[in-house]
Amino acid sequence: MATPVQQDPAVATPRPAAPAYEPAVDEQPTGRSKRPIILIIVALVLLVGGYFGWQQYQFGLSHEETDDAQVEGDVYPILPRIGGPVVEVKVQDNQAVKKGDVLVTLDPADYQQRVNAAEAALAAARANVVAAQAGVGTAQANVGSAQSAIGVSDASRSRLEKDLKRSAFLRKEDIIPQSEYDAVQANLKSTSAQRSTAQQQVRVAQQQVAAARQQIAVAEAVVKQRQADLDNAKLQLSYTTITAPGNGVVSKKGVQPGQVVSPGQQMMGLVSSEQTWIIANFKETQLGDMKVGQPVNVEVDAYPNQEFQGHIESLSAATGARFALLPPDNASGNFVKVTQRVPVKIVLDKPDPEHPLRAGMSVVATVKVK
Repeated sequence: MATPVQQDPAVATPRPAAPAYEPAVDEQPTGRSKRPIILIIVALVLLVGGYFGWQQYQFGLSHEETDDAQVEGDVYPILPRIGGPVVEVKVQDNQAVKKGDVLVTLDPADYQQRVNAAEAALAAARANVVAAQAGVGTAQANVGSAQSAIGVSDASRSRLEKDLKRSAFLRKEDIIPQSEYDAVQANLKSTSAQRSTAQQQVRVAQQQVAAARQQIAVAEAVVKQRQADLDNAKLQLSYTTITAPGNGVVSKKGVQPGQVVSPGQQMMGLVSSEQTWIIANFKETQLGDMKVGQPVNVEVDAYPNQEFQGHIESLSAATGARFALLPPDNASGNFVKVTQRVPVKIVLDKPDPEHPLRAGMSVVATVKVK
């Protein structure tokens, strides 16, 4: 059985002494000294918050704001008016061009051939006009010849009528034979018949003149038609050179040399660089005090530290939903009231060249209505 080890009293572990009694320290005076400072800070925070809240409330009463707004601009679709293979594309994406600059050239061979054929047809039509004018001259000459024959017949008839009177007297006196008297009388009848024939020839010749003049009118009408055909052929030929309709920047170029295009096929877009504006879609409940000419503050997402000043130029006559592909028909089905939005056009007072606005940019528009 093991004997318990006796610990030396000299090296025994001392027990901690019980702490002496210490009176509790009263911290109440320190707390009372800090409490007024906290109350002052809270009061200042409430005052500042109330001031800014009041400012925002007053701002909301006199302003209307929307972030449903974006920059708009003219975008010209570049469409060929005729079909044909593309010979050359003279621009690239995002290239700035001016009005009248050549963008695309189509093969002009077929259209040049049409111009040549139209020119030949016009020359033939003009030659027909000259021939018709010559026919009028010939018909008028025939009228003159027939009228001269009438004059000769009248002279012969006058002479024969006198001869017949003398022959009748001489035959009555039995100076000349009956045969000579009959011959004079026959000549007079023949001359009268010749005059009738000449008169008929005059009428025929006059009709020929009228017909020849009609031929001139027809030939001149054909000339006008051929001239119109030539002008149209030249116009079609001019369409082989496609130019820029205005100043702008080329976008979404989708045509290459050798490609065969058809009329109306969009080859590229041209974003106008002359003017941009903003379309802000305000709720119908925000339009009560909104009028044309009111100032607008514009913030553009692309330039967060820049503000633009503008004004309302016009308000749309209808909500955006009325221009949708399928406008809502509240008379059919169940009705759910939805707040509509009305497009408002905003124009900047002074564009900033250093911060250009591009079509499609998102903006926040704030209108001062009071």
